[in-house]
Amino acid sequence: PPMNIFYIGMNNTIAPFDNEEVRQAFGMAIDRKRIVDTFYPVGSTVAEQFVPPMITPGYSEGQTWYAYDPTKAKQMLTDAGFDFNQEITLSYRDVVRVYLPNVNQVAQDIQAQLAEIGVKIKLNVMESGTFLTSVSDGKEGLFLLGWGADYPDATNFYDFHFTGASKNFGTPFDDIVAAIREGGTTADPAARQAAYDKVNELLKQHVPMIPVAHGASGVAFKATVKDVKVGPLNENFEQMSID
Repeated sequence: PPMNIFYIGMNNTIAPFDNEEVRQAFGMAIDRKRIVDTFYPVGSTVAEQFVPPMITPGYSEGQTWYAYDPTKAKQMLTDAGFDFNQEITLSYRDVVRVYLPNVNQVAQDIQAQLAEIGVKIKLNVMESGTFLTSVSDGKEGLFLLGWGADYPDATNFYDFHFTGASKNFGTPFDDIVAAIREGGTTADPAARQAAYDKVNELLKQHVPMIPVAHGASGVAFKATVKDVKVGPLNENFEQMSID
């Protein structure tokens, strides 16, 4: 099962993403299912939240992202005074990852989807190191990035991204930071989940990013290998046997 996230990031210190209504409109302007169905391998899933479903406490059962609604998205942009004549740069690196296996195709599809509501997107492919530095320094307004778990806990997803440790999304949201701190400072699973339910609600409200996909990967063994158990972090090599 996937333990990663591909997202479209927006920096709230860079116009037009300093407007929450604009970020919300972008959040419902992307057909995430079309992206997953077209560009991802079998087993991948559309992301409803920043963390994948296997991260518990952390994932909020029943909570979904904005439904794809380009008509409403365009109206929201119009109401927010969005300048449809401006050209917005979408930055990314052409590096294949499990969370984003077809980088250029996905970027082009996002460009095309936003063009359908009158938003002009310029694609900006950057060298990987330069791109990551620029994003972490808070210099990219709209960008494609993702995360693969270092360890299987919600703190590995939320704490780095949304508490100010990185400037990816601009200025941290105090209410999100408070809920993340609450979830990371108790060992009680129910209390942690309640805190992360708040986090997920607030991420949907403030839209620092658009969760798109949890990318699947595959592991192959000869048919003679027995007792195989595979997971997103490791395989049980020491318990396997061979006929």
